[in-house]
Formats: sequence, structure tokens, C-alpha cells
Amino acid sequence: RPLIICFSDTPTEKGVISFFMAVVTRAVREFLNHPAGPKTIFFWAPTFKWGLVIAGLADINRPCEKLSYNQSGALAATGMIWSRYSLVIIPKNYNLFSVNMFVAWTGLYQLYRIYTCKPKADVTTAIKSD
Repeated sequence: RPLIICFSDTPTEKGVISFFMAVVTRAVREFLNHPAGPKTIFFWAPTFKWGLVIAGLADINRPCEKLSYNQSGALAATGMIWSRYSLVIIPKNYNLFSVNMFVAWTGLYQLYRIYTCKPKADVTTAIKSD
């Protein structure tokens, strides 16, 4: 039983605090023992994948002439594919879903920047050269 520190000795306040501690403890226990919880690779792989999102956000300041169609397209495509997959598997992995949606959004945004930055003639030659 956890130690409960209470500034009042009324049974009602002690009961409320005990109930709150039991609920929090149960929620933490359920989180730890979830099939996609932190004891599994299904938690840690998407968590580390947030590095791709951070790298994509860092590329927002990069000049659009230095962005790659292939890289941005690959990020957008894999983000959309894995987002769909994360909602089909059992158990549903919302951590995987959220990180892949952000990967897709950053890839699509970079593709939009490349498309709007370059003149139309340069776009077709850049696609062929990549």
C-alpha cells in the first residue's frame, strides 16, 4: 500500500486520495503492460522514429533548391502506408500512427515547397535527374 501524505485527517479526504492513487497506479500498470507499451518494440520503434519528423522540420529552413524529390516523396509515401498499417494491426498502435502521419505531412510539405519554388520547366528536369 502506498504511503499517503495528507494534511487533514478526515476520512473523506483520505478516501479521495486513496481512490486517486489507486486509479493512477492502475492506469500506469495498464500502460506498462499494454501489448504496444514500453516493454515492447512496438512502443520504442515509433518513439525513435520521431527523429525523422524532427529532421523533416529542420529542413523547413533549407533552401528549396537543395531539397530532394526522392527523399521527400519516400517520406510522404512511407508515412501514409505505415499510418494505414498502424490502424489495421492488432493491437492498434496510435504512437506508430501519429509519428507516421507527421512523417507524411513533412514529406508532403517538402514536395509542395519543391513544386512551388521551381519554375515548371525545371520541375520536370529535376524529376528526371533525381
